[in-house]
Amino acid sequence: MIANLALVTAALFAGAALYINVAEHPARTLLDDASLLRQWKPSYKRGFAMQSTLAILGFALGMAAWWQSGEILLLLGAVLMIANWPFTLIFIMPTNHILTAIDPATGDARVRPLMAKWNRLHAVRTALAVAATICFLIGTNP
Repeated sequence: MIANLALVTAALFAGAALYINVAEHPARTLLDDASLLRQWKPSYKRGFAMQSTLAILGFALGMAAWWQSGEILLLLGAVLMIANWPFTLIFIMPTNHILTAIDPATGDARVRPLMAKWNRLHAVRTALAVAATICFLIGTNP
């Protein structure tokens, strides 16, 4: 049962992350730079709260499932889920800090290249979550 909850949590994270990469972000890039940044800022805050919680929950559930079963894929799934935290802190946060500090009204030329970089980095988070989902899926049905 715990392994199934880990699977659902990872799938929720992966689905949300994938949606951001393939739907939300491409749609916001159709906006002018100021509007793009205005839309990204509140979206980022809400997404951070949701995805950080899901990463921690997926890790905890995956670890508990591994502890109960000894299935190595559940441990790997848990590690992949929590890997989103250090990846975000080390690689994405510097870009986030720059973007959040920019006033949309300034017409800062860095906005669009930074947003493209942000989307590429976010795709790594998506890949980590998809890999965790696959590990949990296979690990719950060895």
